[in-house]
Amino acid sequence: MTMSVGWYLRRLSRMGPQEIAGRVGDTVRRRRWRSAPPDCPSVTGARFTAVLPAGTIAAVPADAAKRLVAEADRLMDGHAEFFGVVRDDLADPDWWRDPKTGRRAPSGYAFDVPYRSEDAVGDIKQIWEPSRHQYLTQLAAAYAVTGNERYAERVAEHLRSWWEANPPLRGVHWISGIELGIRLLSWVWVRRLLDGWAGAADLFEGNPVARNQIWHHQRWLAAFPSRGSSANNHVIAEDAGQLAAACAFDWFPESARWRAGALRSLERQLRANTYLSGLNRELATEYHGLVLELGLAAVAEADAAGVQVPATVRLVLLRMTDALAAVVDNRLRPPRQGDADDGHGLIVDGAGTDRWASLLATGDAVFGRLDWWPEVTGTDVRTPLLAALVKRTDLSVTRPEGRPAHFADAGMTILRGPEEIWCRCDGGPHGFLSIAAHAHADALSVEVRHDGVDVLADPGTYCYHGQPEWRQYFRSTLGHNTLQLDGADQSVSGGPFLWTRHARTRVLTADPSGEPARWSAEHDGYEGSVHRRKVELVAEAQELRLVDEVSGPRRTVRLAFHLGPAISADLAGNRARLTWTRDGEDRSAVLDLPEGLSWQAHCGESEPPLGWYSSGFGRKEPATTLIGTGSTDGTAGFTTVLRFRG
Repeated sequence: MTMSVGWYLRRLSRMGPQEIAGRVGDTVRRRRWRSAPPDCPSVTGARFTAVLPAGTIAAVPADAAKRLVAEADRLMDGHAEFFGVVRDDLADPDWWRDPKTGRRAPSGYAFDVPYRSEDAVGDIKQIWEPSRHQYLTQLAAAYAVTGNERYAERVAEHLRSWWEANPPLRGVHWISGIELGIRLLSWVWVRRLLDGWAGAADLFEGNPVARNQIWHHQRWLAAFPSRGSSANNHVIAEDAGQLAAACAFDWFPESARWRAGALRSLERQLRANTYLSGLNRELATEYHGLVLELGLAAVAEADAAGVQVPATVRLVLLRMTDALAAVVDNRLRPPRQGDADDGHGLIVDGAGTDRWASLLATGDAVFGRLDWWPEVTGTDVRTPLLAALVKRTDLSVTRPEGRPAHFADAGMTILRGPEEIWCRCDGGPHGFLSIAAHAHADALSVEVRHDGVDVLADPGTYCYHGQPEWRQYFRSTLGHNTLQLDGADQSVSGGPFLWTRHARTRVLTADPSGEPARWSAEHDGYEGSVHRRKVELVAEAQELRLVDEVSGPRRTVRLAFHLGPAISADLAGNRARLTWTRDGEDRSAVLDLPEGLSWQAHCGESEPPLGWYSSGFGRKEPATTLIGTGSTDGTAGFTTVLRFRG
């Protein structure tokens, strides 16, 4: 996917004067940096002191360690999976090759590489992901818990290979700041987890190639921060990586300046990226998780180095943790909202570890859980490692006395009923900043689960680059459980990470604790019309009722309900009988759809895409979507009733 002149003009229109000036400066700097990069300053007596406290590894639960070692053994055999692509070449990886398309990224000056073009480069995320080196933190963690040197030796082999193949400013791995920031964080943890290995010092502080790479990564991040309308989760990763490296690898004349600058930016950007309620402003749940992981890891490095962290940083992370505890369902699954690309800040666990349970466990360890928090029964490796470094601090703040269900600033409301009924109602802003890069056109959509099973599902994300028709579908209005008018999206897309017109949404009613629990909201995304939706959850009847109303002139309407992949549907007229199995038990529900519309079931269609569910980035599977087609007449609404039978 290459960007047209029109895209650049649309993108420019979403920037302010300060951002434009900053980007002009970046362009000048990139041209100047075409000449041979400077040498890393001479370093003598470099030491790594940011080690884990004694006894930390012994605190890792045995079952979590077992999962980690099993994962490390798969990696040692060369097996891994990134975004749905199974690989068997990780024993000796080609750092520039995309296994999905078979293409290899071109070499040359980094900023000349057309990384958005799949024809020229391949799938850029397939190339970038292994070079975040988070699989190396897993191998290093496996060494730490077993003492088996073969894991450490493989880590050293791959780092030396990567450093040789990717000299500063050459090639595809020197383009994006988020990649450099996360890679630095991985290197810090690799060095820490290999501390007991005899070769660790020679691999890092005693190795001029390693020092050169670390210095140039930090020089890059100091020169090219994400700016203005792009200052979303990317800038948090850049700051966290810069801060971590400047704390743990404080060997350079610039280290103190880089550390102070990263900490100032992190404090400012964490506040900017987070609502006072604690939810992430991108309204994309996986980025809430990513930012929280990065923030906790950054604080761990500062605390380990004795660097004072502003109280506001910890306060934001505390609010984010409380918000996460508030919105998860009874199986600890958070909402599926907005973009999701499986991005993690720090990985030291094996497959099967629950990311969200791990974050809540870490929150308990560093902040303390509240009585209303859901119980976490799973174990992980990361929590005892972070808890050993992060200082417990009394923030002296008021935390929620009961479980919040309405987040007014983020426009999210959670309705809960018996039999583990969970319903998310979306009445929030379209997205974050002027481009709302990771937003979907999902105003007034609902997401309904029963005992953790997606019944009315948010279909997910699937892809970013290279497949524009699929990118468009998964972020479209028709791709969500809401109403579409005249075949158009509520918000106007200007590109795969750009929205040029944002629907404005207003919550009218939010009474999640009433009987029945009620929510209503409206948006102005369709010029000349207003879409209003009312939702009621009647706990005693296990019944969810939705009423959609459209004011304005007569228009064509399509009302979509996306079922989860576990749900089988038998549609007859305007009634769908839903069945599924949970823990060996048969479950069922009845979905009575509006009579004024003509209903059809779609599943796994590709031209155009319709009837799909993406469980993770790069993965999709057929799932039933029910589409009702008709027209509005400005007088009556469309009523949908979902009744659970247990």
